Amino acid sequence: MPNSLRASKDVASASLSSAPARLPLLDVLRGAAILGTLMTNVWIFAAPGSEWAFLQGVPMPDPADEPAEALFRFLADGKFLSLLTILFGVGLAIQYDSAARRGTPWPRGYRPRALFLFAEGTLHFVLVFGFDVLMGYALTALLVARLLARSDRVRRVVMWASVSLHVALMALITLALLASPAEDSEGGVSSKAVDVYAHGSWADQISFRLENALALRMEPVISFGLLVFLFLLGVRLHRAGAFAPSDSGRRLRSRMAVWGLGLGLPFNGALWLGGEEFFFLGRYVAAPVVAVGYMGLIGVLLDRGWVPAFVTRGLSSVGRTALSCYVLQNLLCMLACYGLGLGLAERFADSGPWWVMGLWGSVCVLLVVGSTLWLRRFSHGPLESVQRKALRRR
Repeated sequence: MPNSLRASKDVASASLSSAPARLPLLDVLRGAAILGTLMTNVWIFAAPGSEWAFLQGVPMPDPADEPAEALFRFLADGKFLSLLTILFGVGLAIQYDSAARRGTPWPRGYRPRALFLFAEGTLHFVLVFGFDVLMGYALTALLVARLLARSDRVRRVVMWASVSLHVALMALITLALLASPAEDSEGGVSSKAVDVYAHGSWADQISFRLENALALRMEPVISFGLLVFLFLLGVRLHRAGAFAPSDSGRRLRSRMAVWGLGLGLPFNGALWLGGEEFFFLGRYVAAPVVAVGYMGLIGVLLDRGWVPAFVTRGLSSVGRTALSCYVLQNLLCMLACYGLGLGLAERFADSGPWWVMGLWGSVCVLLVVGSTLWLRRFSHGPLESVQRKALRRR
């Protein structure tokens, strides 16, 4: 018997005698992660030069001068992206369990899904947003999918080796930034990049992204070790029952909240106040710790009934249509901020941060209302339905 099938059947017989019920907490967490990633991305859309400005190092707000913007960005930067990454690992584990119950060979049966996701991400990158996450997730999933058919010991070794190498890389980058003299970057972003997003056509922006694809796709390359670690962390949390409506699950969520927030927030805060040289350690090392705390905190609030029902329903609707909402929120921000649409980024360039936060809130409301109304008639989101039909034909 092939190792992948044997592993699948072992898992199925050990812990999965029947198909589990849908876990409501996961839908809420996905919804929070989708809306939370927009808390970071909306500032990219609103900056002159957009995606290229982010690569050039847009200065972070001074808490003394812009306390609201600083707090808004600090609470979001890297945290919800890490949360979304962990949840993708959880989803991969659930799909592995489902394949085990059906006796489907693994990971052979998963590859078409990952390749289709990569194709979706490529289109999203080219047509909408240079910092797409789907392409990186698809490639990471192909690796982690193979690890799910291996022993727990192998996964632990890969998990801790990948995060160790990642932290070492972030530390080296930080040391290099500290050692290099600070440059006065007046003017900062090139006038070409600013003009492309402020006045260029959609074709101009597509051309600009393709010309600078290597630079724009660098984030998933330098953070690949973190992606592997967070995927495998999601697998471990799922198998430990962190999202189950059980006493052990509630205890685990409480520990995640206490340790994740207790350690992560002070660490992240110190790095934030340390300056731009500590950006990589803050976004790619401290922020994932806070993300675990966010997951635990949201779980605890739901366990204790402290979240209003309409908020739970709204986040759950976004979570159930996560792929569609992720792409749609970036499309809406593109149309709102760039010159091919309303051109708000140029129009409100000197108007302070409040319009950006207002844009985030408006898009969130549209996503919540739209996904809720959509799910009254359909069982899956638009892009999710396309994916399911394409894979079914496959």
